[in-house]
Amino acid sequence: MHVVHGHKHVPPELRGSAVAIGNFDGVHRGHRALIAEAKARAAEHKALSSVLVFEPYPREFFQPNEAHFRLTPFKRKVVIFERLGLDIVFVEPFDAELAALSAEDFIERVIVAGLGASHVVIGYDFYFGHKRGGNPEMMLRAGEELGFGVSVMPPVAEAGEPFSSSAVRLYLAQGDVKGAAHMLGESWRVAGKVVGGAKRGTGMGYPTANLPMPKGTTLGHGIYAVRAYFDGVPHDAAAYLGTRPTFDDGMPVLEVFLFDFNSDLYGRDMEVEFVDFIRADRKFHSVDELVAQMDKDISAVKAVLARA
Repeated sequence: MHVVHGHKHVPPELRGSAVAIGNFDGVHRGHRALIAEAKARAAEHKALSSVLVFEPYPREFFQPNEAHFRLTPFKRKVVIFERLGLDIVFVEPFDAELAALSAEDFIERVIVAGLGASHVVIGYDFYFGHKRGGNPEMMLRAGEELGFGVSVMPPVAEAGEPFSSSAVRLYLAQGDVKGAAHMLGESWRVAGKVVGGAKRGTGMGYPTANLPMPKGTTLGHGIYAVRAYFDGVPHDAAAYLGTRPTFDDGMPVLEVFLFDFNSDLYGRDMEVEFVDFIRADRKFHSVDELVAQMDKDISAVKAVLARA
């Protein structure tokens, strides 16, 4: 799969693709419907299939001082795109120059002159260009005038609930990682570099690898059944996210206890896949009471992972 940064220097052999456009945060099942349509149209045109994404997200550009909860960092997104069988990822820098483009100029400069798109796939709620001046109806008209096909995808829903990034974030905020996984089409993951901790877990017989949560992440506090990945290799584990109310009520850090694993992980990159929620965080009256509950939690986690 090719990853191309910017629309101004697209290699001739990568022009003419069927392109799905959006942020694709989470690459949830609604997004996957757009990607499937792009692949189908590419097959019709005997062309390559692609996505056009923006970095940073427009909301991050316009609100740089706010914490935005990204469901999928760019690197993870590329992994998913490749697994879904796309040929190209076009990454358009979202900067002042792009933000100032009118909707008409976005179509002419980026889609036509830059990508040479044979077909464009967008969602029913896709708005683009300066001050969101462009909409699906404009894209359809432009396609007729400029010679590229356009698919406008309706909402994708199940049991009346549309698949959306906002809905996934709501599930995660409630700790419902299984509900989030159902919307995403796979378990949600978080990644980062292992940092040092207070070593309390080691003293209680449960040494943990600690991972700071990415800025803006909103995940329900408690115990989770997870799989931790190092160099792509999964390890069954239990994870705790919370403020450690029994001890210090400090800043939340993800603490991961890997089963039957003794290597030093400090400074290494770790990815954590959330399989299921075990229980909510709470304060215990003593360390002994906490350890007794942790023993029960580990048993519950192992049972869940054995079935997953």
